[in-house]
Amino acid sequence: MTNGPVPLPPAFYAAPNAVTRRSMRDWWIVLHPPYTLWHLSYVVIGACLAPRVDGGRMAATLVAFFLAVGVGAHALDELHGRPLRTSIPGWGLSVAAATSLAGAVALGLVGVARVGLGLGVFIVVGVVLALGYNLELLGGRLHNDTTFALAWGAFPILTAYYAQARTLRVPALAAAAFAFGMSGAQRHLSTPARSLRRRVVAVDGTITTRDGHTVHLDTRVLLAPLEAALHKMAWSLVALAVAMSAARLTTW
Repeated sequence: MTNGPVPLPPAFYAAPNAVTRRSMRDWWIVLHPPYTLWHLSYVVIGACLAPRVDGGRMAATLVAFFLAVGVGAHALDELHGRPLRTSIPGWGLSVAAATSLAGAVALGLVGVARVGLGLGVFIVVGVVLALGYNLELLGGRLHNDTTFALAWGAFPILTAYYAQARTLRVPALAAAAFAFGMSGAQRHLSTPARSLRRRVVAVDGTITTRDGHTVHLDTRVLLAPLEAALHKMAWSLVALAVAMSAARLTTW
């Protein structure tokens, strides 16, 4: 009797069982570290495009987005359908989501006192996007590629810029378009990658080239270019954010 194929981890950044305890590994996966860093890079980029950069405001914006997206939105996503197959109890995910979103809103309200009431619009929109997308509210109308690119790409750029400049100008809008496109590309790569890891049971086929060379297809062969591109895109954006923040250090 032969065993079936070993199921792949639900994400390429899932820590092996032998390295960490189950609970720690589960929380690590829920945080989606590469994608959270990708998202936070947009915050840094948006802030650094402003005419003047306030380091305290940028730090507060980073913490708020880490809480809202890195913890809150990702906990809600796992609570809704368990796509990562973690063993974290539902109450734990609910508490993490509620407290992190509340913390992000609290930071935002402190920012309103310093930036102005306009920042309140971003707070409301952020909460609606986090809840609507990850819990698939309104019949899932917000759970689509366009909303993802807006919420996880353009929105942090615009919010971080506004928190610095109290307005939105052409550099912020152009950067938001860039982030929208990058997050859209991320979605086009990550969606089939997730499907291969979480839904596909088997792949059968070969690729034959003109010179007669053949490649046997399996899930790992199909995953390799998708996840290699996601790796490179994530770390490239982090490097860009570091470069921009370093270049603006003298203006803080």
